[in-house]
Amino acid sequence: MNTRAITKNKKVVTFGEVMLRLTTPNFQRFSQTNEFIATYGGSEANVAISLVNFGISTEFVTRLPENAMAQACVNSLQAYGLGTDGIIYGGKRMGLYFLESGAAFRNSNVVYDREGSSFATLRPGMIDWEKILSDAGWFHWSGITPAISDKAAELTKLACEAAKRHGVTVSVDLNFRKKLWTKEKAQSIMKPLMQYVDVCIGNEEDAELCLGFKPEANVEAGETNAEGYKGIFKAMAKEFGFKYVVSTLRESFSATHNGWKAMIYNGEEFYESKRYDINPIIDRVGGGDSFSGGIIHGLLTKPNQGAALEFAVAASALKHTINGDFNLVSVDEVEALAGGDASGRVQR
Repeated sequence: MNTRAITKNKKVVTFGEVMLRLTTPNFQRFSQTNEFIATYGGSEANVAISLVNFGISTEFVTRLPENAMAQACVNSLQAYGLGTDGIIYGGKRMGLYFLESGAAFRNSNVVYDREGSSFATLRPGMIDWEKILSDAGWFHWSGITPAISDKAAELTKLACEAAKRHGVTVSVDLNFRKKLWTKEKAQSIMKPLMQYVDVCIGNEEDAELCLGFKPEANVEAGETNAEGYKGIFKAMAKEFGFKYVVSTLRESFSATHNGWKAMIYNGEEFYESKRYDINPIIDRVGGGDSFSGGIIHGLLTKPNQGAALEFAVAASALKHTINGDFNLVSVDEVEALAGGDASGRVQR
């Protein structure tokens, strides 16, 4: 078993691109709408917002242009209590993404417009990782960040190296995005970065496309039996030295109806969470990020991996009921659901 310890009682740092999200209203298609709902989001920013809502001191590191729209984004992040001292400024534009929310049998659709963004044009040397991580206990990134550009991949490596020098726990959400890179490119970048990772988070598709590990379960047929995942969990932990391997197990019955549970392995024992039937889904985007935020909080505060996982799954289940990228729930709300209160009754 990997004996690297989880570092507690210090701030969490997340690193990635935050974008302006433009969503069609009322489940309309792009071709139908004459207006968009504007919010902000991005994988690592979403994780950071979850953590500050759970009372964890968190700092977000990114690069934004110096303009009014970027300042509005920063104001939005600060309103939740997120630390923004790690944000640097430069470049010409924010990244954008357009979301057409699916319904019933129609899938959601995302269109990215992030080429040439301030984050995509980041270069090594622009971020002082030694300073940022000197008082951190945890560093989180996702596979989206190195997929944005080769320089972003290099920066991710530099951040991970600095984290290890400072004894910081490192987590990754593998987060494969086929619109950003191929599986061949992903594996060439992601596999070498795994040597720095303590906590690996993902799903069956991420594990296969980013790292080359495929579960025995037939995911396309809706099989989420944990037995089909144990083999790859053990293999991943052995090859990369992960302290924890964590996977969400999603059953997609339709765009608005999913089954949701997860599994964790600490090198010795497996734990499978309870299952949630989420119907209807209000907004699935950010569901995985809310799970990452939940598992980080759980591993930092809960007595064992089972309690940590139950917190993460409940937090993510709740996120599916909230519009926007951010999971705007409290610890009390998550623990109430994890403890069995799924009534949805008015709380007086």
